[in-house]
Amino acid sequence: MEHKHIYDEEGNQLCCTAQEGKIYKDAGAKKLLNNDSCCSTENNKSETHSDDDEHDHNDGEKNTFQMFLPAIVSLVILLIGIVLDNFFPQEWFQGWVRIVWYAVAYLPVGLPVLKEAYESIAKGDVFSEFFLMGIATIGAFAIGEYPEGVAVMLFYSVGEVFQTLAVSRAKNNIKALLDQRPDEVTILEGNQPKIIPAKQARIGDIVQLKSGEKLALDGELVSESASFNTAALTGESKPDTKNKGESVLAGMINLQTIAQVKVTTAYEDSKLSKILELVQNATAQKAPTELFIRKFARIYTPIVVGLAVLICLLPYLFVENYVFRDWLYRALVFLVISCPCALVISIPLGYFGGIGAASKNGILFKGSNFLDIIANIENVVMDKTGTMTEGVFKVQEVTLKSEFNKDEILKMVNALESKSTHPVATAIHQYVGEIDHSIQLENTEEIPGHGLKANINGKDLLVGNFKLMDKFNIKYDLDPTQIVYTIIAIAYDGKFAGYITIADSIKADAQLSIDKLKALGVKTTMLSGDKSTVVQFVANQLGITNAFGDLLPEDKVNKVKEIKSQNETVAFVGDGVNDAPVVALSDVGIAMGGLGSDATIETADVVIQDDKPSKIPMAINIGKQTRKIVWQNIFLAFAVKAIVLVLGAGGLATMWEAVFADVGVALLAILNAVRIQRMTF
Repeated sequence: MEHKHIYDEEGNQLCCTAQEGKIYKDAGAKKLLNNDSCCSTENNKSETHSDDDEHDHNDGEKNTFQMFLPAIVSLVILLIGIVLDNFFPQEWFQGWVRIVWYAVAYLPVGLPVLKEAYESIAKGDVFSEFFLMGIATIGAFAIGEYPEGVAVMLFYSVGEVFQTLAVSRAKNNIKALLDQRPDEVTILEGNQPKIIPAKQARIGDIVQLKSGEKLALDGELVSESASFNTAALTGESKPDTKNKGESVLAGMINLQTIAQVKVTTAYEDSKLSKILELVQNATAQKAPTELFIRKFARIYTPIVVGLAVLICLLPYLFVENYVFRDWLYRALVFLVISCPCALVISIPLGYFGGIGAASKNGILFKGSNFLDIIANIENVVMDKTGTMTEGVFKVQEVTLKSEFNKDEILKMVNALESKSTHPVATAIHQYVGEIDHSIQLENTEEIPGHGLKANINGKDLLVGNFKLMDKFNIKYDLDPTQIVYTIIAIAYDGKFAGYITIADSIKADAQLSIDKLKALGVKTTMLSGDKSTVVQFVANQLGITNAFGDLLPEDKVNKVKEIKSQNETVAFVGDGVNDAPVVALSDVGIAMGGLGSDATIETADVVIQDDKPSKIPMAINIGKQTRKIVWQNIFLAFAVKAIVLVLGAGGLATMWEAVFADVGVALLAILNAVRIQRMTF
């Protein structure tokens, strides 16, 4: 079996080594992978059933044939026994020989279940599905129904194997993310390539990336251009061409010639590390439906066991020709039917499938509970810059008063903006050119929602919006509302020096995303710190009815509070540090993960990896489809079980009907749950 490593957010391996056989050290990864081993060793054993997952399927180390082998052996022995019983009776096949024969048929499939039942009881969970199947099949042996006892356990075991395969398939999309980061990188030292462990690479190192190799760390492209496969991060199969100076992320695959990348982020802080952390913890957050079913199963199972006892014993008081064996058989049938396997496995699998389908499309949900919440979203409130627009600004015009030296002012502005990560700063840097490091900045300060302030040569330099000018009582002789473009106002030594106009472009799929949101019946609102004329201009182009500009972070929070006060659910989409408070306040916070700040990504509940706004309605649609499948499974399981339970209590259903009500319904529910993996959103 190929050895694959899994890492935590610090770059440490979570999986065992072939020599040491250590189990996962990270609880989040353990929950996600449900103890699937990454190495096949005798010592690498872990619990099959965790405390919060009553029913896990964890035969990742075995191939499909090995998983079915016990059932195949049991089936062969069972069929031979049935033939000797009914078609070619033999004198020797009687008494203790017959009992031993069927016991041997029972053991390959029965022992693992009885072991699980014992371990569950030892943990205090008496009424597990394993306990139900154990007493039902042993009871069948006790009343002489040997073939049926073996058959029930055989079909149950086959169902378990199919469920295991279904769970493994649902995990594939997510586990693919966990194998995207290489262990080693090639760095250049004095133009000589040197291979080192990836986590030892330092910021500023030059990584040499051959064609077909994956990048292990975030960086900046040093080569003139390179083409990358970004599917692991964004779900987008189309190659992405990067030019010199542009950011490239860990997990991207170089497609053409050798590329050189300068490391800009520590190994443990890369975007991919953040993704791994999000994905590892995703299944720890349970959806309300999932939590309800788990609690329901814990209450429902003991009640059913009690009813089975009553079905067996109570008729003795009321039935004239009471036959213990007949009523015990009915009680055993009742127990097999009552097994909550279909609900306990298919519902979490439905949510897991939803998380997997989303990650396949470059959308990361931090928990299955957010799939439920996003399905009910009534309002999508969005930032403008970097969310609905490209966030790539270009300087359009520089207007400075004649008493100021244009070159000197621009050099000072460029130096001050170098302290900011805002796209506006990048636009100014591209326009002005190299930073003049001889300029001494003192008392540099970023004022949220306003701009930047610093002292140069004993004089204050202000660069930001006109609210910044008002804050420091700077007088200006123009009306900012008359200019459509984004304006960067400049003041020096207490005087208004002029302004720079900057324009951004609307993302290619922004219009499509708004149209799809409207089709889903979702209201849209745009909130931005940018000037109102720009915000309204973009909103009008996209068909967004409600749009507000010139907002501080606290203003955005108040606007969202207004919407929530009407008892309506809100999803907020943003990408900047200033968006983190409102992302946290909303019912579902959605972060743009490509250009987005780490603070917003960490605060958000959903992360869109490729910054495409069209993924917003897609995320809502995935939530709706996941919820639909989960409730289909709930109704299917309850309806079939209720019908067969009544028939079983009345003596009209045999063990065979009971097997269908348990294993058959479970398999149908699972097949329904994995449909979401094949859906196109």
